[in-house]
Amino acid sequence: MSSMFKARRDNLIKELQNQGIKQAFIFDPANVFYYTGFHSEPHERFMAFFIETETEENHLFVPALDKDAAEEAADIQSIQAISDEENPYDIIEKTIKSLTGKLGIEGDVLAYNRSMAFQKSFPDIQLTDIQAILSTIRMAKSPEEIKEIQVAIDLIEDVLKQGISKVQQGMTEVELTAELEYLMRQLGADGPSFSTIVLAGEKAALPHGVPGERKIQNGDLLLIDFGVIKNSYCSDITRTFAIGEPSSRQRELYNLVLQATNAGIEAVQAGVPLQDIDKAARKVIEDAGYGAYFNNRIGHGMGIDVHEAPSVHATNGALAEKGMVFTIEPGIYIPGEVGIRIEDNVYINPEGKAEVLTSFPKNLQSIT
Repeated sequence: MSSMFKARRDNLIKELQNQGIKQAFIFDPANVFYYTGFHSEPHERFMAFFIETETEENHLFVPALDKDAAEEAADIQSIQAISDEENPYDIIEKTIKSLTGKLGIEGDVLAYNRSMAFQKSFPDIQLTDIQAILSTIRMAKSPEEIKEIQVAIDLIEDVLKQGISKVQQGMTEVELTAELEYLMRQLGADGPSFSTIVLAGEKAALPHGVPGERKIQNGDLLLIDFGVIKNSYCSDITRTFAIGEPSSRQRELYNLVLQATNAGIEAVQAGVPLQDIDKAARKVIEDAGYGAYFNNRIGHGMGIDVHEAPSVHATNGALAEKGMVFTIEPGIYIPGEVGIRIEDNVYINPEGKAEVLTSFPKNLQSIT
């Protein structure tokens, strides 16, 4: 396992050297894990991984309360603990020989106040955004990562299989959410990968609506969008069910979304512009006259984070590449009436072909 993290660091060093960047600080917990093996959420405390490209000097700075856990998990020899009363920049200055020139940081992550503190403590540095480098590297999933993602997907599908048996007419969205998240823990998840979405009837027209006291009733369509974290990797799946016998209109709309999902998957292969994947799915819904009710991108990357690069949308001209994992999740959302989404997870394998990692049936299932 340690050789995997060392190989990742070696790859990062090459990319940074190509950009003339000698040193870098990495703050995003997901990126820290990717390069060290230690995964933790520091909240307001200081945590960062430092790497020097010429000498390969590296240090992991962690809150003092995480030091033992970091020593157990991290593939890094130098772990520097920072207690709550200490100034992290003083600890950095004592640990690192010198900080000068271009210093790589994640532009999307480093807060303004911390960037100012860096500049004040180390006036000879020039902060340089390496967000794109880190995101691009992480887009290419290794076989080991695919195995971990598949574990998380299999787990959430087991939750869904068992969870739909808990659905009862008259229970609220919140009550079903609680049942599903309890099942996640029972079946071995480390936790949900995002806030579970359970929406019934007209509530499902809110793509990222929040479960509430709306009761699940006969005649509803029930949308469930959720995922788990397992061994630091995520899953994310959506299925829409009928409560009782669906109406002809509900079937018509559902079948359109299903056709769009399948069209998106069929468009996936290495070398295809990501925007073409979005357009392939979107065209199905637009041609049927419901384009105004599909107002989100077709998908997003998934791995250590449930939302990561690439963003699969209609203006992203970047090419799909081997190793990418992303969602395909078209939907139709008619305000005040209905919302339908079907979401699969797709992997571009070493042959450049699409493999669908999700396997839960996509036909419209009725729950009575």
